[in-house]
Amino acid sequence: MKHTGASIIFHNDEQQVLLMLRDDIASIPYPGMWDLPGGHVEPGETPAECIAREIMEEIEITLHGSALFRVYEFSDRTEHIFHEKRVLEIERITLHEGQMLRWFSKTEVENTELAYGFNQVLSDFFVTKSIG
Repeated sequence: MKHTGASIIFHNDEQQVLLMLRDDIASIPYPGMWDLPGGHVEPGETPAECIAREIMEEIEITLHGSALFRVYEFSDRTEHIFHEKRVLEIERITLHEGQMLRWFSKTEVENTELAYGFNQVLSDFFVTKSIG
């Protein structure tokens, strides 16, 4: 049975997107790969509530003005992709999941294999939002 997920694309004034390096633990999916922040929608939770909760849990950030970009039907899940333009000083963020955060340009994203099929999502985002 497919589950539902919610992820967010933070983008900045330098036309970059924020990615999180997943923990390098063999027991998790896509260990040591770059990923969008987000997670699984819990029972009784909307995708918008999920992404707000996940971002608070993962990086202690409150969302301000995030909007739904698109919903993707992957073979294993339905993924709700949100986006928010935000200036984040990643060196000041308390990271509770993953190894690190980093801003990526369009070219860097194109040259990096991302977890969960997010290369297509970010390719669509760069084209649709005319960044990069």
